Amino acid sequence: MPIEKRWVVKPQGDSEAVAKLAAVLRISPVLANLLVQRGIDTVEKADKFFKPSLADLHDPFLMKDMEKAVERVEQAVANQEKIMVYGDYDVDGCTAVALVYKFLRQIGHKNLMFYIPDRYTEGYGVSIKGIDYAAENGFSLMLITDCGIKAVEKVKYANSRQVDIIICDHHTPGDTLPEAIAVLDPQRPDCPYPYKWLSGCGVSFKLVQAHSLKHNLPMSELYKLLDLLCVSIASDIVPITGENRILAYFGLQQLNSNPSLGLKTIIKISGIDKEITINDIVFRIGPRINAAGRVESGRKSVELLTADEKCSAAGIASDINTFNDQRKKLDHDITEEAIRHINQSELEPSKKTTVLFNANWHKGVIGIVASRLTESFYRPTIILTESNGLATGSARSVEGFDLYYAISQCSEFLENYGGHKYAAGLTLKIENIEPFKQKFERIVRETIDDEMLTPQINIDAKIKLTDITPDLYHMLQKFAPFGPNNTIPVFMTEKVTNFIGTKRVGRNNEHLKLVIVDDTRACNDRSGIGFGMGHLYDKVNSGGFFDICYTLQENEFMGKNDIQMIVKDIRLREE
Repeated sequence: MPIEKRWVVKPQGDSEAVAKLAAVLRISPVLANLLVQRGIDTVEKADKFFKPSLADLHDPFLMKDMEKAVERVEQAVANQEKIMVYGDYDVDGCTAVALVYKFLRQIGHKNLMFYIPDRYTEGYGVSIKGIDYAAENGFSLMLITDCGIKAVEKVKYANSRQVDIIICDHHTPGDTLPEAIAVLDPQRPDCPYPYKWLSGCGVSFKLVQAHSLKHNLPMSELYKLLDLLCVSIASDIVPITGENRILAYFGLQQLNSNPSLGLKTIIKISGIDKEITINDIVFRIGPRINAAGRVESGRKSVELLTADEKCSAAGIASDINTFNDQRKKLDHDITEEAIRHINQSELEPSKKTTVLFNANWHKGVIGIVASRLTESFYRPTIILTESNGLATGSARSVEGFDLYYAISQCSEFLENYGGHKYAAGLTLKIENIEPFKQKFERIVRETIDDEMLTPQINIDAKIKLTDITPDLYHMLQKFAPFGPNNTIPVFMTEKVTNFIGTKRVGRNNEHLKLVIVDDTRACNDRSGIGFGMGHLYDKVNSGGFFDICYTLQENEFMGKNDIQMIVKDIRLREE
């Protein structure tokens, strides 16, 4: 049975700002309130929100070390030095590598290669093997993307081998920065760059934007790379606000109108035959790019993203689709095994954490498994497997809880760890798993609020069914692209009741097709779909009142368009 959820209605926006926006923009107070909740509390901000412009991108030279980075790239290009573009094996890393590689190729640089470390033999981040390859093959410059900010010793090693390093990262730095030629990272405490939440590919884009500006290169050519950047923004779950929203907005346009050959091939093989949204990237495009690094090598994904030949692109895409199918099976099988273990354990239900180790679990999918178990049991979760004689794993948190802090408090048992509040990676000796597990449970138990262990639905506004109009829906579409910090609005309607037509649907009657009216009965009935809510049919059909929270979606059926509710939860009323 699904876990009961906690409904939290967001505070309403400042009433004066809401009234002013509603009047000047001629929109409903519901829409004006949604804007103010998002910090868009003036007409000027609303104008920029609804009309994103590439002219509003920040000057890349505001980023610390940008001048140094551009000068070193200029020198390498002018002297036809051998450049290695190096990046992580996830979507953000692969798109960053592809973007920089394509740009350098675009401006005519030929002494070029890309390098993606092997997840299993080299691990995350900058590898000694990668540096050695560069040094032994005459690469005098490594452009490192989406990693490197903590690679202090590795950069020292590269320097000793006469390989210059430029880092383009977006992760939180440690106490000491690497001694690279340039370290581009808006998270640096001394970096004045005004927008802090770029993806790794976003930081790489700022480097090539700076180079383009300095050399008066046509921006139209640069903006052709925004399809890659948009894929990274969506897949890396960075906030879709400010500069990221502008980049995602125009990246989606590029993705829908004229995507690069590699992305076009992925779109086709994913079966997407409509306008592509952020959701399509997160659930269909991104996982296929990720699958290569999880199952075989992320290099395959970069080969596809940089392909300029139709036949080779089709072949690589087919391989990647196969990897994705393998990934899905591994993910499903390991998740099922982990759930069985938890359900059979007498101790597990009383715990505030899940920490599981199995030496045979596939390293490439344990992050996904950790996410799925967090959704199922809703507590901080760590999944570990064996790699190179050590236990290595991925950790995921619940909303509001600082997982990284909890792991850091157990550092005496760890060889290595890194990450942020909601996700982390860690490595430890196998004999330290049990003591780590015990201390991690104690730290979480001492620091977590019990209400954090109940999934939370954040509700933007309470509305009546009469508020759901075509005008409201079409205006909501202008809030897109949706993502973190600009989520699809969730509405709540109180005291609704079943109307004629509610039924269970799906192969096993697992879903609930709703037809409801509210207590005013002053409007036509509204329909909705509650996925996985078939078990509520008898209660909903009993004739009593209930509250409902949902998002809105346009549904086309038999040539007729209708606005339907995508139900997130139903709460039966006491009366």
